[in-house]
Amino acid sequence: MNPKVKIIILNWNGWEDTIECLESLYQIDYPNFDVLVVDNDSKDESIDKIHMYLDGKLKVESKFLNYDPDNKPIKYLEYSEDRYPQLDTSDGVDAKNLYILKNNENYGFAEGNNIAIKVALRSNPDYIMLLNNDTVVEHDFLNKLVEVAEEDEQVGVVGPTIYYYDYKGRTDVPSNICGVVNIKHYPGYYDMVDQDPTVKPGNLECDWVSGAAMMIKTKEVPIKYLNNQLFFGNEDIDMCINLKTMGYKIINVHSSRIWHKEGVSRKKRSSAVIKKVKMEIEVNLKFLKLHNKHYYWYLPVYLLQVAALYTKVLVGKF
Repeated sequence: MNPKVKIIILNWNGWEDTIECLESLYQIDYPNFDVLVVDNDSKDESIDKIHMYLDGKLKVESKFLNYDPDNKPIKYLEYSEDRYPQLDTSDGVDAKNLYILKNNENYGFAEGNNIAIKVALRSNPDYIMLLNNDTVVEHDFLNKLVEVAEEDEQVGVVGPTIYYYDYKGRTDVPSNICGVVNIKHYPGYYDMVDQDPTVKPGNLECDWVSGAAMMIKTKEVPIKYLNNQLFFGNEDIDMCINLKTMGYKIINVHSSRIWHKEGVSRKKRSSAVIKKVKMEIEVNLKFLKLHNKHYYWYLPVYLLQVAALYTKVLVGKF
């Protein structure tokens, strides 16, 4: 029997991305998964548009896949936040259920996902998969993740190789493989793709995998929730570091592939760039404070590193 996977997709004003992600999921080979779409109080037409897609009334356009009208309508259950305590996602073998959870406010990435994780855990799944709504998955990506996770009971988290959805017209450029941690140097974590942009055969044990696509083994690992102190970023790295400290393995599965719509070519206004930099600095320093017991000793060094790094970033933007 195939282990049960609960796939959680967080949506906030991003229905176009979400329905493309859902279309790719409902064309995968793996037979035993449920999807929980969590809407973080979107202010656009997200809920209505997702309904239209699920009912087969809204076609998805994608360069990665052909829209399949034959698997529509996709049945779903929808719950407002006050009804979450009554939500039961238990089901039979090899089911593919979809649940829409409507949060009352934007709780951020960590707490938005945690709400769905709490609901999903009631049915005792084997795995929980966090998946960004702006991703498209390969047909066998989940089979390969589950296969590697099942091989070793010490594996706590696995993640696929993530490619840019569009990098100057290319779809074969990796954006994230997995990462290493160096808590003595700001920002404290590094993606291996920055060290070596090639993707090599085989699976790679590492310090963290991206929360854009990370699968957590729920029955064995003691940590199942993201740290909601980190409202904007690094929640994935924080979880992986803590699990690795407890002896669990974090694995990148090279052959499992997804594509992520990262903003490599988007032009942003000056004010947006400065705001983004400010938010990154704040969350990175908070992350370092959580994991470096000598944080205040290192703070002057961190600030010098911040100044050097973001001077280069801002000079390049203007």
